[in-house]
Amino acid sequence: MRQTRAHVQTGLEVFLATDIPQLTGKRAGLLTNATGSDRRFCSAVDLLQAHGQLELCALFGPEHGIRGDVQAGVKVAGQVDRRTGLPMYSLYGETRRPDPEMLSGLDVLIYDMQDLGARYSTYIATLQYAQQAAAQAGLTFVIFDRPNPLGGKRVAGNILENTFNSFVGCHPLPIQHGMTSGELGRLFAAEYGWPEPLVIPLRGWRRALRFDETDLPWVQPTPNLPTLDSISLYPGTCLVEGTACSEGRGTTRPFELIGAPGLDPFALAEVLEKYQLPGVAFRPAYFTPTFSKHAQQICGGVQVHIVEPDQLRPVELGICLLYALHKLSPAPFNWTSGVEGKLSIDLLYGSDALRLALDSGAEVAEILATWEPALTAFKERRRPFLLYGEEEE
Repeated sequence: MRQTRAHVQTGLEVFLATDIPQLTGKRAGLLTNATGSDRRFCSAVDLLQAHGQLELCALFGPEHGIRGDVQAGVKVAGQVDRRTGLPMYSLYGETRRPDPEMLSGLDVLIYDMQDLGARYSTYIATLQYAQQAAAQAGLTFVIFDRPNPLGGKRVAGNILENTFNSFVGCHPLPIQHGMTSGELGRLFAAEYGWPEPLVIPLRGWRRALRFDETDLPWVQPTPNLPTLDSISLYPGTCLVEGTACSEGRGTTRPFELIGAPGLDPFALAEVLEKYQLPGVAFRPAYFTPTFSKHAQQICGGVQVHIVEPDQLRPVELGICLLYALHKLSPAPFNWTSGVEGKLSIDLLYGSDALRLALDSGAEVAEILATWEPALTAFKERRRPFLLYGEEEE
């Protein structure tokens, strides 16, 4: 018998059902994408325009665009939204920050997007940059909160070092931070000295709840994270992006299929199974990406299957994957180039420590042990900004 899912209302739904005096009659900009919708899949753009409590005047879009129709890394152009006639400003094109002209005439800037639960998400940087721009322009920054899809209990990974600050890691957070967008906004405000955002909180959500344990419908937040399995693995398997191996982009199972041309899938699965990682199983697999790395080439590797979601430890899984790929690669193992002279893996990990450790032959247990002191300190750092209890692992 199917377990009853928790009834959860998003910040958007709470706003639509509640009179919020601070927003009445205000001229608003909305930063959103396809995930900014209610449980009937009605867009926040349409809902706010019809609501009447405030006046929707401008739209802002992140990576992949407001409608989610643009591939990863592709610049998005500003334009007029055909459905509403509103100006639509891109924050993933010529600029990644709202400029004063974009914000001119607005009273509030609203953020409503589904976060991914991992530090690599460019939506976190977009949240931070928009919040900063609103503070500088004297606008009220509003966050319609949504669940952390991975739940809010577990934190994992290293803390980003400021030297490796980038659009895929803009603040000293662990890889799996266990916070909602509203909680992150509160933390940013305190640590940068900005006005505290107006967070319209979730109703019915608890930190222990994964997204699939709520009654909210899932809308994929990016073109390459189509399922809850892919997003659950993403905090770990995204690290493969920093290598010449495929993270499954260009297949129907991105971030679930991992491999490379010439790699023995059975040998890879055997090495990974020795770690007895909780919650997952590894199936030897061959796959052929249609685009991205190794397009039209047969790759040997594994499909990562989630068998016990509650037990899953994706960041630890990612480290084990890198260790095994580094060990078994049929060609010299390659770390790929990033931006500003840094390697992609260093930007994703937020430090060069992982790369240097793997290149020197360090074991997985040694790498994992380096996380604990900083994670303990982070849990204390985040505690004042939590909105949904303090349950932790």
